[in-house]
Amino acid sequence: MSATAERDGVTEQDHLDAEANFVKFSYKKPEGFDRKKVSVRLGQTDIVRAQVQVIKEGGENNLHYHTKVDGMFTVLSGRIRFYGPGDEVIAECGPMEGIIVPRNARYWFDNVGEGDAEVLLVQGFHEAGAPMSGRTNSEPPKLADAGTMTGGYSAVVK
Repeated sequence: MSATAERDGVTEQDHLDAEANFVKFSYKKPEGFDRKKVSVRLGQTDIVRAQVQVIKEGGENNLHYHTKVDGMFTVLSGRIRFYGPGDEVIAECGPMEGIIVPRNARYWFDNVGEGDAEVLLVQGFHEAGAPMSGRTNSEPPKLADAGTMTGGYSAVVK
C-alpha cells in the first residue's frame, strides 16, 4: 500500500492535516476572580471542547440542557452535587469522580464542599463545527454566565 493510499476512507493527506492541528495545553487555576464561577478554556477541535470550571464555595448554576453536546464532568478538586428536574440529586462527586450528561438531559450543579472546586468539562459536539453547545435554560439563571472570558482567564497554550 502506498503512502497516499486510502485506508478506511482516510488518506495520507487527511492524516497530515489532522497531525498539523494537535492542541497542547496546560492549566493553572486562576486566582483573584470576583465571580462565583469561571471557565478556563483548554482547547478545542471541531467536535471536542475542553475546559476547567472553577466554582467558588456556594457557586452554582441553573437547570439547563444542551442540544448539541454531550458533556463529561470530572471533579479535580472539591465536591460537586449534580441535580435534575425538581432538584433530584443525580450524583455527588469528589476528586476523580464524575458524570456524563447526554445532550438534552436537564441538570444543574453546585459546589457543596469547602473552598473552591475545579471541574474538568469535556464536551463532544453532535454537529461538527457547531459554534455553540445549544445551551437552553429551563429555569432563570442564578448567576451571571461564566462562559467564555474575554481578556480574562484562559489556559496557557504551549
